[in-house]
Amino acid sequence: MPTLRIEHPIVDFALWRQAFDTFAEARSQSGVLRHRIMRPVDDDHYVTIDLDFLTTDAAQTFLQFLQTTVWSNPQNAPALAGTPNTRIFQPVDDDR
Repeated sequence: MPTLRIEHPIVDFALWRQAFDTFAEARSQSGVLRHRIMRPVDDDHYVTIDLDFLTTDAAQTFLQFLQTTVWSNPQNAPALAGTPNTRIFQPVDDDR
């Protein structure tokens, strides 16, 4: 199951979460199966998001949507501070 990992600085977590929640339907329609939001214990102004997909193509398509529709428009990403770092991962071992 491919995972799109996104990391970036934010100005305010509550504002960021509100914007994230706004795109719940877009995530669902794009094939996001589940998400995980993580924050460093020593940095309230940074967030990491893992989005799981069935295919790498779906992850790449959603990443393009984020880049062209969400992150490029300050109204859609009001808490974004800086450029997100992204990678798509493919698991090689999972002990669940």
